[in-house]
Order: sequence, then C-alpha cells, then structure tokens
Amino acid sequence: ELVLGVQRSSTGPYLITEIDKQARTIFAQNPFNNEFATRVAFVATNEPLTSATCDRKEFLGRNGAPDRPAGLRRTTLAGRDGAGLDPCAALQTTIELAPQQARELVFVLGEAESKAEAQELAARYTSFGAVNDAFEAVLSHWDKLLGTVEVKTPDAALDTMLNRWLLYQTLVCRLWARSAFYQSGGAFGFRDQLQDVMALVYSSPAIARQQIVLAASHQFKEGDVQHWWHPPSGRGVRTRFSDDLLWLPFVATFYANVTGDNSVFDEVVSFLEQPLLKPEEQEGYMQPSVSTESASIFEHCIRALDRSLAVGERGLPLMGGGDWNDGMNRVGQLGKGESVWVGWFLYTTLRAFAPWCDLRHEKPRGDRYREHLEKLKKALGEKGWDGDWYRRAYFDDGTPLGSVQNDECRIDSIVQSWSVISGAAESYRAQRAMAAVEEYLIQRGDGLVILFTPPFDKGKLDVGYIKGYVPGVRENGGQYTHAALWTLIAFAMLGDGERAGELFSLLNPVNHSSTRAGLHKYKVEPYVAVGDVYAVPPHTGRGGWTWYTGSAGWMYRAGLESILGFKLHGERLQVDPCVPRWWRDFEITYRRGRTTFHIKVENPHGVSRGVATVELDGAVQFDDEIPLTADGQTHEVRVVLGEKALKEEATQPAGETTQEERAR
Repeated sequence: ELVLGVQRSSTGPYLITEIDKQARTIFAQNPFNNEFATRVAFVATNEPLTSATCDRKEFLGRNGAPDRPAGLRRTTLAGRDGAGLDPCAALQTTIELAPQQARELVFVLGEAESKAEAQELAARYTSFGAVNDAFEAVLSHWDKLLGTVEVKTPDAALDTMLNRWLLYQTLVCRLWARSAFYQSGGAFGFRDQLQDVMALVYSSPAIARQQIVLAASHQFKEGDVQHWWHPPSGRGVRTRFSDDLLWLPFVATFYANVTGDNSVFDEVVSFLEQPLLKPEEQEGYMQPSVSTESASIFEHCIRALDRSLAVGERGLPLMGGGDWNDGMNRVGQLGKGESVWVGWFLYTTLRAFAPWCDLRHEKPRGDRYREHLEKLKKALGEKGWDGDWYRRAYFDDGTPLGSVQNDECRIDSIVQSWSVISGAAESYRAQRAMAAVEEYLIQRGDGLVILFTPPFDKGKLDVGYIKGYVPGVRENGGQYTHAALWTLIAFAMLGDGERAGELFSLLNPVNHSSTRAGLHKYKVEPYVAVGDVYAVPPHTGRGGWTWYTGSAGWMYRAGLESILGFKLHGERLQVDPCVPRWWRDFEITYRRGRTTFHIKVENPHGVSRGVATVELDGAVQFDDEIPLTADGQTHEVRVVLGEKALKEEATQPAGETTQEERAR
C-alpha cells in the first residue's frame, strides 16, 4: 500500500506507478509532494515476475480484504500501472519446489533520490551476496553501537532497558525517523533532539556533535532559534519560548566536558534571517533565509546566553511565550511574566559554560556570567521559595504559579528537581522541596510520578493551551515521564539511592506489564519509554505517547549516570554510583575503541553512595578516576563502595598505622 506522503486518501490520486517486468521492479513517485517530488520508491524481487499490479482495488477485489485478497485466487494479476489508481505494489512470482528442495527469495522495498539510483539499488540488493553482506553489516553496526556500554545489575528490568533498547529508541525513532504511531511529523525540535543526543555521547559522539552543529544552523542572528523545523526545506516556527535557545550551550558544554572534544566550539556555522516577531505575535511560521553572517559554535552559544540574561522585576528570567512546558504559553505573553524553572536551567547552563570562557581567553565574559549567577541565585532564593517548595513562575500581573496560593498547579515537579540539579538551592530547601514531591507527586499505588497537582480544570488562571488537555492527562497533571526522570536524577544527587532505584523501577515500562492486570491497564509497548501516563480515572495507569518521546534518552542517562554513576570526563572515567543499599554488586562493561574496561562495583557495607577504593588492574587509584588508555587490551576495574573512614583505611599505604591505631 503506497502513501508517499502524509495520508493515503490525499496522496493516492497523484501517485504515478510503473511496472518494469524486465527489471522485476515496481517504481512509484509522487510529483506533487513538494519536498520529495523527485524521489522514487521501488519494490523488487530477485525472481522473474509472473505478473504484477499497482491497482489495490484489483488486488483486493470487490468486498475483499488483506486477509482474503482476490489477487491470490487468480492465476495472474492484471498488470495495471500509471496514474489515477488506488496505488499499491503487488508482485507475483511462481516457484516450483521438488521434494526436500529449498529456495531463497529476496524482496526489496526502498526509496532513492532518482529512478536511476532506484534501479541501481534494486539490482544490487536482489543479489544474495549483497543481501547477506548488508545483513552482516547491519548486525555489526548495531552490536558496536548498542554494545559500547553493557550493564549487569540486580535489577534485570533495568538491564533490559539500558542494554540496547533505550539507545535504539532514541537513535532510530527520535533522530532518524522523527515519527511514530502517535505523531508522524518528521520535524526536528531545537530542544528535543539536542536533549536526545546527550544519551549518545558514549556510544556515538559523532552523532551528538553533528546534531549540535545542525541545531546551531537553525539559530537566528539575534540569538533566538526555530522552535522546530522541517527538513529539507527548513521551514519552521520562530517563537518567544525562553528555554529553546539555552539547550545549545547546555548540550555543547556537556558534549565537550564528556568527550574532551572542545573543537566543537570552533566549528563555524551560518545563522538564519527572518523578520522579527511583531509585538502582538507569539510565533511566526515561514521559511527563513540563510544569513551571510556566520560564527563559531562558541559565538552561537554566547548569543543564546546573552539573549537569556534579561530579567523581570523579581530578578528572574522572562517566561516569554512559554518554557519547557509548552502548554503554559500565556503565563508571560505580555513580556513581564517570569519563570522560576528557567532560572534554575539558566543557572546550570551558565555555571557549566563560564569555565569555557576562561579557557578561550574570554575571562571578562566568564566573570560577567558568574556575576549574573550570584544575582540569579539570590532572586531564586528570595522570590522562588514558597515556604515548603519552589514556585513555578509568575504571571505578567505578578500572580504566582505553582504556589500554595493556587487552586490548581499548587506544586510542580520540575522546579523542585532542577533546584537540586542546578546546585543553586540551599541544602535544606532542596531537601524540603523534594520531600514535597515525595508527598504530593509520587503516587505509588498507581505507579505514577505526576508533573503537578491539582491539574488545570475550572480555575480562573489563564495559563495557556495546557487547559485544553483533560485534567490528569499529559502535561495537565498526568505523568510526564521526561519530568519524572528529572525527579529521579534529583533524588540520586541528594544521595537517596533507595528512592532513585525505586523510581526507576516504577517508571520502567517493563514493570508496567509484568502482570496480566498491569498489561491490560498500561495498554502500550513494554519495551520502549513512554512519554506520558494518564492519572485520571477510568484510565489511571494507561500509557499515552510511546516511541517518539525524549524520555528515552533521559531514562538512559538517569540509569547509567545517576544510578550506576558512570561519568566520563574526556580520557578519564569516574564511577560514583547512587544505588539501593541492598545492591551488593553490579558490573559495567565499557568498550572504547578496541579497548575494553570491565568494571566490577562491590557494595559490601550496604551503602547508597560513597567510593572507598578504585583499582585498575590491581593498582589502587588514589584520585578515584580511571585513566582510559587505548592499548587494545581488556582492563579490570574494581570499585568498592563504603564510608569515608573505610576509604581512608583501605588506601592506607602498607606498614603505616591507621588513624584509629595511632589514637590507641
């Protein structure tokens, strides 16, 4: 069944098909598809064609269906092709088998830039040798990519997701297809795919770097960016969102710190040009032009940061047309509303980026960013705190959101999580904020970590289109898994391994379908991360948007980095786990080029956090970091968890008395 567009009902009348019996191929083209008018789809086989048809109505027959097509009750197909049909591709070949004989057939489905290329591909991949070589290459590719990091822990469901599945979902669906069952769009989101590639820095840093460069090329010379765009034309939407542009310096800095590849900042990329939004406009959809002005990625990051330094009357960043929660698009539409969450996020980004200014001989700029950090920290402490947790935002008129004063959205999870992730919150307040998340937002009975409560329904607050969602669904007070994983990361940063491990199990799709009752409640695939889970009867616990969700990449990072403590710093690796106390050991196998590091983490004293000793091939590493040599060998790493006193005792040089012995 051929579509070659968005919907078969709209594209069908315009498809042109051609049967090439000699080439054993059917070609199809949609010349009315603006972006892909010249592309040619093809279906081919290695066997001589007995007959074929491109008319779906003929193949299925009157009152026919795919499970009982008329075409299989006839000796031959009619050979119809051309335009004006209900288009399909059906090839018939006749095979005669002697007793005990086996035959191998090849069918190829594909698309190419031109008919000539389609013919070449069809001819090449109807050869058994080429097909077998291609399958071997595919298997080898996935083994290398998905086998870079392999884990073995006491939690088998965690192993299942971290080993291959989450990375596969992130790369195939989020970066390549950009399409799934619940959305078939194909667009790049500026913030979306930048977040996704953070999970790929270990297995495929080149893909991460490529996405950083691509995203920078969709930044306007004024510093703001396209919220999303469609390739290949580049048509997209310019908005007033306050967080999109910040993901470029956030991810570029993360990439450079993890991989040690700081040359990404030197990559020169062009800007975009488009008329500025008018004061009354919140967004504008059009195809921008590529500017003659270009600059390094470092300069792109600076323009994004400098544009984000403006604050409102409380000293907090402006909300603009929305922040991470797109549905809150009317909180700051007049240009005066302020976002507490963007405050935490900007603080995190500036703190990580400022040292790079120093390294690139721009210390005055780094000092200016650090000065802004202190002002921001003070404003967040004074105006963000609500008494028991942090507020979410302020409306244009100064009304707080995410406050005990509100009837709806009294507490929002992401400001609490990022108060911890940013490191800017006072210790007591960070602990208290996460205790409030525990009290109000984690619903263990339903297996949910909801975004905020109560959901928007009949209240007077004009927050934005989020109120268009049913209360308790998606962003409107359901579980938004993306944010729930930030909650897990925050608990891990606080050293609460019990809670971090529990939340991973609660969010893990494998566990949602581990019983028949859970399966019928969850209703979606148990092997991919889910974007959201409903929190409203009678659908409480039902999975929503699967596959095409940024929660896959964040779940991978939460498991590998926050729980297992896998932290790469260029040529050195640190393993600093935060695990449930009952975990007695776990293993990580890290393949770096041709060199393998087999890491065994032991927890003999039943602690959640704290590294007592690190050994590389039997030698104690006194700085707790593992140097990553590239010698093509297999190295054994032993990490022992324990309290600080245990560490001092374990690292005591032979023959020297311990503190306790000296005291005696």
